[in-house]
Amino acid sequence: MIVCIAEKPSVARDIARIIGATSSHDGYMEGNGFQVTWTFGHLCTLKEPHDYTPMWRSWSLTSLPMIPERFGIKLIDDQGIKKQFSIIEGLMQKAERIVNCGDAGQEGELIQRWVMQKAGAKCPVSRLWISSMTDEAIREGFQNLKDQADYQPLYMAGLSRAIGDWLLGMNATRLYTLRYGQNRQVLSIGRVQTPTLALIVNRQKEIDNFKPEPYWVLATIYRETTFTATKGKFTSKEEGEEAFKTIEGKPFVVTKVEKKEGKEQPPQLYDLTSLQVDCNRKFGFSAEMTLNLIQALYEKKYTTYPRVDTQYLSDDIYPKCPQTMNGLYQTKFGGVAPYAEFIEPIGGKPLKKTKRVFDSSKVTDHHAIIPTGVIPKNLSDAEQKVFDLVARRFIGVFLPDCKFSTTTVLGEVRGEGSEVRDMAVEFKVTGKEILDPGWRVVRGEKKEEEEDTSLTSNLSPLTSEKDEERTLPTFVKGETGEHHPTLTEKMTTPPPYYNEASLLRAMETAGKFVEDETLRAAMKENGIGRPSSRASIIETLFKRHYIRRERKRLVATPTGIELIDLIREDLLKSCELTGIWEKKLRDIEHQKYDAQQFINELKQQVTDIVRDVMSDPTNRRITVMPPEEEKKRKKGK
Repeated sequence: MIVCIAEKPSVARDIARIIGATSSHDGYMEGNGFQVTWTFGHLCTLKEPHDYTPMWRSWSLTSLPMIPERFGIKLIDDQGIKKQFSIIEGLMQKAERIVNCGDAGQEGELIQRWVMQKAGAKCPVSRLWISSMTDEAIREGFQNLKDQADYQPLYMAGLSRAIGDWLLGMNATRLYTLRYGQNRQVLSIGRVQTPTLALIVNRQKEIDNFKPEPYWVLATIYRETTFTATKGKFTSKEEGEEAFKTIEGKPFVVTKVEKKEGKEQPPQLYDLTSLQVDCNRKFGFSAEMTLNLIQALYEKKYTTYPRVDTQYLSDDIYPKCPQTMNGLYQTKFGGVAPYAEFIEPIGGKPLKKTKRVFDSSKVTDHHAIIPTGVIPKNLSDAEQKVFDLVARRFIGVFLPDCKFSTTTVLGEVRGEGSEVRDMAVEFKVTGKEILDPGWRVVRGEKKEEEEDTSLTSNLSPLTSEKDEERTLPTFVKGETGEHHPTLTEKMTTPPPYYNEASLLRAMETAGKFVEDETLRAAMKENGIGRPSSRASIIETLFKRHYIRRERKRLVATPTGIELIDLIREDLLKSCELTGIWEKKLRDIEHQKYDAQQFINELKQQVTDIVRDVMSDPTNRRITVMPPEEEKKRKKGK
């Protein structure tokens, strides 16, 4: 009998239906030579400290660092999990072959490998590796099952990540709690959560310490058009007033009129982070909510595998795209076909194929998130919003570039007389005009409040300008006339608070602000956390009361600020160092780095951190407690 194991019951039922295992039993389906069973996500976890030695049960500084000679796994202590595992174990002991049908990613590999290890499976193992849950993809996957050994590097990367998180999290959390905590308050430290918290705290300090400074902007209105001085900001009022006096009452002269035509390419397809960014920016969805929604769409067969960090498709997907496009053409929500008008002009013709979309060298395990072509039905409002973004982005990459023209007009006002020494002040205005919208027709109506001024990294040159699509009057070089100058005092502004969208981008690029899409893609290898884990990291910071939401802003609590201030070890809070660890984990996955070396380095780093903190001569303590702890303390009085 061939035993197939999926990551959740709903996925197992789909697989069972396709391969003919239609007879239901307690904890599995059977038929056609197959038994299909399932986990509920993680059934196993790494052992806790006290599982290695009773000495590690109580929290004590003298027991640190805790470094097991060999790491082990155990079942999660839950009756439902224990019952299901017992069923899986019985099936696997008798199996002639196992097919690992776990999620096709690092975590999915880890979940199922641990279950097979715990169950003592001895038979050969195959791997089902698919990027969508459509019937066609499942059939194709079973016709092309892989050898489990092909995914050993993926497992080693997942195992190294889990062990690394255990080593740092278990040791640093106990170390900081015992050394600096009080009133039984646990100070949670993590390989990814602490550098992420440091990002928020450091930004907040920048804002808190920011001192606004005045500056003056010289502008003038000529023919109902506002021109701004090209000199930029005047840092003193006297300098601005001098320039103002120079031009007051003098004629404005147009010195140059330049018109350039340009093209704007469609945005690239979605990876998980860029989808989470857009959903937060447009709809206010949290990163975790977006992940849950796109995961649901994947399990319902409407979109492809979501936990990806590439924005490209492999070349073998191109022949399947017309079928996907046809599914979108037929899609209707509330009796309306929202995509038909965009697809009609390109229907019946070969779809555009560019390296910006199709590049097998940029795809490893999975490609970008796209629709499957299965017509969606019975979506919730939130699911429909996410699907709509993915669908429009997919259609957009096959539409023509947007064509626009940019008009730049320069003018000057020249002073006269000995006092101003024939000084001239130059002015400039720019306007843009859409000549052919091309792909931009799929963007839909956009309300101003959806735009987030703290995040411009995913916007095009057109969409990031306030004067988007503003056309100018016709100006002629040499024309002259009256104008009305203004000198406006303004104040410098601090950097914006992080919101989930901008924090996700910062995590993706290890804290560096990067607008350029190509450069940002190159930096992803050194980002902190994986795309699939960043949402849960942010949620962990909320649960620990290290951050809170103020509308869309993410604000560090006093406890969060104090914790980062306490930590002197860069290894614990540096995004760049954490990004280097992340790069090593990726290299383990691609067989460019040794897993044992990674673990040994981390053991040494943990040992060094324990030594440094233990030698801290100060008597510092965290003085602020989370709300729940404060309430308990007051009740106890």
